Amino acid sequence: MCGIVGYVGFRKTAEVLMNGLKRLEYRGYDSAGIAVFHQGKIEIRRRLGKLTHLEELVGEEVFNGRAGIGHTRWATHGRPSDENAHPHKAGRIAVVHNGIIENYLPLREFLKKKGRIFTSETDTEVISHLIDGFVEEGSSFPEAVRIALDKVRGSYALGILFEGDEKGLIAARKESPLVIGLGEGEYFIASDIPPILPYTRDFIFMEDGEIAHLSPEGIRIFDARGTEVSKEPKRVNWNPLMAEKGGFKHFMLKEIFEQPRAVIDTIRGRLSEEMGDVFLEGVPLDAPVLKRIQRIFLIACGTSYHAALVGKFLIEGLCRIPVEADIGSEFRYRNPILGDDTLLVAISQSGETADTLAALREGKRRGAMTLAICNVVESSLARDADHVIYTHAGPEIGVASTKTFVTQLVILFLLALRMGRGLGIVSQRDGRGLIEELVRIPHLMEEMLKASQQVLEVAKKYLPARDFLYLGRGINYPIALEGALKLKEISYVHAEGYPAGEMKHGPIALIDREMPVVVLATRNNVYEKVISNIEEVKAREGRVIALVSQSDREIIHKADDVLFIPETHPFLTPILLTLPLQLLAYHMADLKGTDVDQPRNLAKSVTVE
Repeated sequence: MCGIVGYVGFRKTAEVLMNGLKRLEYRGYDSAGIAVFHQGKIEIRRRLGKLTHLEELVGEEVFNGRAGIGHTRWATHGRPSDENAHPHKAGRIAVVHNGIIENYLPLREFLKKKGRIFTSETDTEVISHLIDGFVEEGSSFPEAVRIALDKVRGSYALGILFEGDEKGLIAARKESPLVIGLGEGEYFIASDIPPILPYTRDFIFMEDGEIAHLSPEGIRIFDARGTEVSKEPKRVNWNPLMAEKGGFKHFMLKEIFEQPRAVIDTIRGRLSEEMGDVFLEGVPLDAPVLKRIQRIFLIACGTSYHAALVGKFLIEGLCRIPVEADIGSEFRYRNPILGDDTLLVAISQSGETADTLAALREGKRRGAMTLAICNVVESSLARDADHVIYTHAGPEIGVASTKTFVTQLVILFLLALRMGRGLGIVSQRDGRGLIEELVRIPHLMEEMLKASQQVLEVAKKYLPARDFLYLGRGINYPIALEGALKLKEISYVHAEGYPAGEMKHGPIALIDREMPVVVLATRNNVYEKVISNIEEVKAREGRVIALVSQSDREIIHKADDVLFIPETHPFLTPILLTLPLQLLAYHMADLKGTDVDQPRNLAKSVTVE
């Protein structure tokens, strides 16, 4: 996730862009840059780090042009650096981009053979070279953009300048958000509404495949076939703070609803549906390497540890290699047994978690192969590990992890499937089936999020409760732990998660009519066992909130409240179960009036032991 902004009009262009980037910095803070016309040429200013660094670079510079584009970056391809910061310029074309170009490597090689010289590691730079090349061959600016985008596979929201059209810009969208703002004699583009809101309340929301040409004379919009279309503007009456949160009350709620998109971005370019296999760039998991691995450690803290517990089920289930999930703060103090036949996987959202970093370094010292799963390019964990797989969740502003947890589950599933295929344990046919189910998950997540109002009613009903018990079995029990943690973190209500089979070994003593019990009871190989747990809770007058498979009608008569979960492969059910538990914690916290985005005593990244 990155933020882009563009402007055509009579104001000081650089000032409009910088003000817009300030309202987009929550979408990325690795680097920032602007491209502005000055005396007919495109001038680029860009800088590594937060936006304040770019402000210092631009200073009091004055540009006389009336069109420009800006960008704030969340790195996906290429480390954070001045060179990898946007905008990217090739010849007479400058581009800012939010999204992922899946086929950038073959495009890059094709362009290099034509004599094109690249100055960055990004996927975006191929777009500027493609467009510039077609302009050189005689195409008009709009034609060159259309031809270039026909060759691109992936997602994009683009702002494009051309040193032959100094009063205009082109915007294009495919699977990444982009809006156009309509002013009086001026026009804007942006990834979100906030940068434009100070200037206008009238917006056009671009659709996939559309290309727009903005100039002082107006806006022309073309569909994917090149046919000009007419679109009615919509008026938005959000205040600036609500606009920054996309109309949601809190960043956490916005990020919960961003999860389907985060999953799409995380699996994009990594699936071979025909081969039933997974491509993890730069991670050597072919058969000779895999056959040396006799044991796997998954190391993490907090929410990431719950992802590791799910990963244990996934890897053992698909690879038949012994896996231990360990808490980072405990791992190195127990003198763990590992060596060159061990794979150590460290999981962290920020890549800066002190305990997880220390565990990874201990694993390397003892000769283990190390792999990082994290969300931040060039973080300490990513640099220290032998190999890294990035989640593509984008920036997460709320302290309580939501979309980063779900994307960690997705990466662990991809890792397990790649290893299972590499070892020959998962057949091509079974691999195809698993990938088909994974591709369905974002749509099923969208369906789950439609139940937010129903979850709110459950939260209202149980608002007076001072204690909750969460139960799950098998691969679902780590999600019970995660659900309880979310409730504790943001609502300050005491909650405990347990494997359901352990209930009668202690927690059952707590159950009475004042104790709500959240039971994860989707259909799997331990379904009947979970039914027995529900019966035991009801026998002690406990109140049951059951999360059950869509087709299940048996539990309706046993539980006090039921939330239905779409049916998928049991290995992917934890992803779907996570969403209603996040919503339950959110609504409980919101009803209690706590600081949802910044809960007391917590920090986003724990960088000390």
